Amino acid sequence: MPVAKEFTVLMDDRPGTLGKVCQALANRNVNILGLESFPIGGKSVTRFIVDNALAAKMVLDNERLTYVEAEIVQTKLPHRPGEIARVASRLGEANININYAYCGLELGTNMPLVFLGVTEVSKAAQILEQAASAAKP
Repeated sequence: MPVAKEFTVLMDDRPGTLGKVCQALANRNVNILGLESFPIGGKSVTRFIVDNALAAKMVLDNERLTYVEAEIVQTKLPHRPGEIARVASRLGEANININYAYCGLELGTNMPLVFLGVTEVSKAAQILEQAASAAKP
């Protein structure tokens, strides 16, 4: 089960800011695989997963943006009712809290991915790997 590098970026909450950052990433051939953005206190908190973390860091540094890198878990789930409930329940049974979640697409296949910010990344990754094996048709 892959562990992904996530960037959490703090930007001004105003028209065009997200587009400017996403275009800067695209200009460096960085593909965004997952994205979440929300406003808070006049700022915008944006989380994203990319296919090239090193290039993304260079872009964020060049744009003089404040950001944090973190490891999160990602899982590929079948597109059917109850799959998110199944993996969220498995993590809950293991006493692993899900702090946040968002979706994206797997590079190359465009399969749905769910990204989870959790309290115990390595333990969650093992549980999600087992859950993925159990979900195969």
